[in-house]
Amino acid sequence: MNKTTLPYIFSLLAINQLIAQTPITKAILVDTNSFYYTNLKNYPRNNSLPVGMFDSGTGGLTVMNAVVKYDEHNNRTGQGGKDGIPDFQREDFIYLADQANMPYGNYSSVGKTDLLREHILKDAQFMLGNKYYPNQTVDYQANKKNIKALVIACNTATAYGKEYIEALLKEGGNDMKVIGVIDAGAKGALETFRKEESGTIGVFATAGTVASNGYVNALMRLQKQNGYTGQIQFFSQGGVGLAEAIDEEVGFIDRQAKQPRSEYKGPNVNAEKLNIDKTLLDIYHFDFEGYKMLCDAKKVDDCSQLQINSADNYVRYHLVTLLETMRQTSNALPMKTIILGCTHYPYMTEVIHKVLAELRNIKTDGKYRYKHLLAEKINLIDPALNTAKELYEYLKTARLQNKNGNLANSEFYISVPNVANTNVKTEAEGNRLSYEYKYGRVAGEIQEYVRMVPFSKLNIPIDVSERLKTQIPATFRLIQAFDKNSSKTKFLKESEKL
Repeated sequence: MNKTTLPYIFSLLAINQLIAQTPITKAILVDTNSFYYTNLKNYPRNNSLPVGMFDSGTGGLTVMNAVVKYDEHNNRTGQGGKDGIPDFQREDFIYLADQANMPYGNYSSVGKTDLLREHILKDAQFMLGNKYYPNQTVDYQANKKNIKALVIACNTATAYGKEYIEALLKEGGNDMKVIGVIDAGAKGALETFRKEESGTIGVFATAGTVASNGYVNALMRLQKQNGYTGQIQFFSQGGVGLAEAIDEEVGFIDRQAKQPRSEYKGPNVNAEKLNIDKTLLDIYHFDFEGYKMLCDAKKVDDCSQLQINSADNYVRYHLVTLLETMRQTSNALPMKTIILGCTHYPYMTEVIHKVLAELRNIKTDGKYRYKHLLAEKINLIDPALNTAKELYEYLKTARLQNKNGNLANSEFYISVPNVANTNVKTEAEGNRLSYEYKYGRVAGEIQEYVRMVPFSKLNIPIDVSERLKTQIPATFRLIQAFDKNSSKTKFLKESEKL
């Protein structure tokens, strides 16, 4: 046993000991009167069960979409090679977006990783259990299907919760497979390098995922395991506000706003941690049209408040910040690959490519500012593709492939504030937890902060629905099929008119 293995084993032992003592674990495994109680020891295991998948929001649907479109094998023979039929055509899935508790990436920054892990374990319990709410106000039903494998389609949840879910399953006497997106993304990034090649891998992720060091640890481990001998550097950028803007979180974006807002949580001028540097305004090249930036003065140079109000501008801010970090680092190697370490970020692939191309050619004082830091071609790694590959290989090896299922039978759920819980505090309109309440809660107070309900036009903003329809149409059609064919929900018909 080598020395690098020991800390990992010790950490697993510590997690296993800790998980047995936490209130949420007792609620799931011991307290038969708890809403969360699940009998894991006598849990069904057969190939006809669906695969569970969850994320902190709709971003994980990019992982679902990669699975839906995955075609690397002949469905008749099982051998490698595309046959024009999705490899998971005979599987069905259950997807959960924990939208009410998102963004997960912010919990670590306010010292609430224990609360984050509690949310993650509740997500896993929902997947493992049989309860759901038909809508926000009625009582729960208990006819949701069990699952045969669990995919964590969320980078932050993988970083902070995968080992805890595995420990929960072990404590409950269950050996279900748990697949996370971080190892998949790290493998995909390293595969863009020759074994002897040098360069930089960028990690563009939520602040929580960056703080966990999950990707860098995985990259270093896999680099050593797979014999990469070149010098590979790693630079990370926490994309605070980007995932939230994509999901229309009011603390980070408000399309109706025309002036700076008091509830804004994103980058600003003169901010201590998320500073918009006025000397870099020509470099950011923000789009000010249509109030995509909010300023409290007529001239940008006079702004004492300068708030980002579009997802595209969040991309610009964070990519410039990343490159400025590299620029101020001596001997930084050209960046060849960027891991999109948040499941929301693949929605912005075209924008990221566009901004990188602009930044590669930008000049200051007659000299290229970033050209020496950017490879001519930047690979953007979506961990979803490698996740789909790992899931396929596991189901095949474990003989859990479903021969009689139907992808069209997949189900989609989302969390909403539990208005029946008088402790829950929401914003004025009542459809979101207030920011202060969301991050002010304390782990261990086991209660239903949220309810898991079917996707509907009532809890998916129109702009988000339009994005899903446009960017992941195959998965969007499955959501529509769930609405049309399932007795669990009849809410999505209006989305067909988008």
